[in-house]
Amino acid sequence: MDLDVFVSEHRAEWDRLDALLSRRRRLDGAEADELVTLYQRTATHLSLVQSSAPDPQLTGRLSQLVARARSAVTGARTSSWRDVTRFLTRGFPAAVYRARRWWIPTALISTAVAILLGWWIGAHPEVQSSIAAPAQLRQMTRPGGEYETYYSSHPAASFAAQVWTNNAKAAAMCLVLGVFLGLPVLWILFENMLNLGVGFGLMSSAGRLDTFLGLVLPHGLLELTAVFVAAGTGLRLGWTLVDPGPRTRRAALAEEGRAALGMAIGLALVLFVSGAIEGFVTPSGLPTWARIGIGVAAEAAFLTYVYVLGGRAVRAGETGDLDAADRSSSVPVAA
Repeated sequence: MDLDVFVSEHRAEWDRLDALLSRRRRLDGAEADELVTLYQRTATHLSLVQSSAPDPQLTGRLSQLVARARSAVTGARTSSWRDVTRFLTRGFPAAVYRARRWWIPTALISTAVAILLGWWIGAHPEVQSSIAAPAQLRQMTRPGGEYETYYSSHPAASFAAQVWTNNAKAAAMCLVLGVFLGLPVLWILFENMLNLGVGFGLMSSAGRLDTFLGLVLPHGLLELTAVFVAAGTGLRLGWTLVDPGPRTRRAALAEEGRAALGMAIGLALVLFVSGAIEGFVTPSGLPTWARIGIGVAAEAAFLTYVYVLGGRAVRAGETGDLDAADRSSSVPVAA
């Protein structure tokens, strides 16, 4: 294709499209029809230039024209409360439901690791002595010790905000770092399970396992579930690099990455609830059974939300990704 001839032949159409897009007044019917026609022609011209004679300057001008015309023809996409409602009732629960084959095994294996670490620490005094001196261990595990005062050492509101920030950061790291084949996610998981195992082992060796569970379970059920969901999703994102399925690797990563980004927002809300429980319920004067009951109720509510709303949304075709209108077009791929 002779680029100079092509430009000379179609420059008037591009200039006319630019003039229509620059009009400050509302276009009449004929001008609107002309705008649509010129938009379609210019999009075709851009495709021809990109495939036959990719000139950076011309490609840039035509790309800008096409983008402006598309915005004028289709209208700007604005968010609304309807989008928020759709995300909370369909998008987020569907994304969590779709990832269940990753986060449920992650939860089971991680919990088993934490229990094994706790048993190993609790059954071996030499391991405990490597963690801290005997006097420090007694200070931590005694009635009114550091494990108990930790939850009431700061004002409830500020403590809940701090806990929420830390947990949301850990969940976001699991989701984002999953793209590195999931290896950083495994390390984050191990650190969390090690911390849990240390507390489990030390308190059980001091004969205060019931106190430990009474402090951890109210908020820990929902909190750990959110972390497991984030970790499982991050691992799935890492596996997408290895096996993208019938999609191209780029398309698969884009789809799973968008779903993971939305999940980060949803899990931040879940962790906000667990942080509030940890800040206000865990250190409260409620009986242990009442505090644990609140934690169990919160966990049951979340799982019901995921399996009922999420399962229904997935069966209706929801994936947790953006609407088709908000995604870039993809090229069909042969299986």
